[in-house]
Amino acid sequence: MKTVDVFWSFRSPYSYLATKRLRALQATWDVRVRPRPVYPIAIRTPEFFSEVRPQWVPYLMRDIVRLSQYLGLPLGALNPDPVVMNMMTREISAEQPHIGRLTRLGILACEAGDEAGWAFLDEVSTLIWSGGAWTEGTALSDAATRAGFDLAELDARQESEAERLEGVISENQAAQDPHHWGVPLMVFEGEAFFGQDRIDVLEWRLAQAGATKT
Repeated sequence: MKTVDVFWSFRSPYSYLATKRLRALQATWDVRVRPRPVYPIAIRTPEFFSEVRPQWVPYLMRDIVRLSQYLGLPLGALNPDPVVMNMMTREISAEQPHIGRLTRLGILACEAGDEAGWAFLDEVSTLIWSGGAWTEGTALSDAATRAGFDLAELDARQESEAERLEGVISENQAAQDPHHWGVPLMVFEGEAFFGQDRIDVLEWRLAQAGATKT
């Protein structure tokens, strides 16, 4: 079976906005759609936000709002942001209590199977990006349950297996790096398709490569 690797981040609004469509690819085409969580660019390249042109953030905010409206998906203020960052100075904090845990949880979910992984990424990213207070109460646990996971069990594993899981995250990043720095990034037979607006082009290429719809 042909494989589409998808490099994806919990902190990327475009990853979130693409997730349901990426998840549906596997049900639509006779291909494997493999989720491969990576750290966001704020962690991999902290200087990115201090060096980016000033128009970038306002455009990003405007674009994700209209895209969420176009797709009919909820979008709210991050509560909290998975990456601790001073939005005024664009400085990335050295202390990051959330993104490592989230990414390691995502890796564990993906190791349970592609569909299980997509279910977890879908539920958790929807909670985070719809403005849910995802660190409070049972919000994250409930999202994990909806995806078929026990959060307490996953948490215990991501702590005890942290070194191994960080190695998997690094392997995913190394596989992404030759193609593009951004997410979501879909790679099919060595060809990269960057961004949620390239899913249609990816499907066109799948058909060209002989993949069939189920």
